Amino acid sequence: MALQINLRNGVCMIEGSINTTTAKMFKSHVKSLMDKIGNVTINIDNVKEIDVTGLSVLREFYLNHKNSKGAFSITGNGCKEIYHDFKTYGIA
Repeated sequence: MALQINLRNGVCMIEGSINTTTAKMFKSHVKSLMDKIGNVTINIDNVKEIDVTGLSVLREFYLNHKNSKGAFSITGNGCKEIYHDFKTYGIA
């Protein structure tokens, strides 16, 4: 499934799969938003699948942005793999 990213009321609404095929585009798009607006919230309600590459990108955003002046957060009830991955790495 393709990945769609829509900015709605300052929140990145993610729909589809964050995987090896889409991770590079996802990373580039979100990084661009971080550079422009600083505070980025990603909603994962409609994420259908995430693989190791996608989890790595989210973890990287969280860890890199944690110590910067902007904020990065993930909201929604999407893939439970994200929560388990963050818990495994002690960041959830």
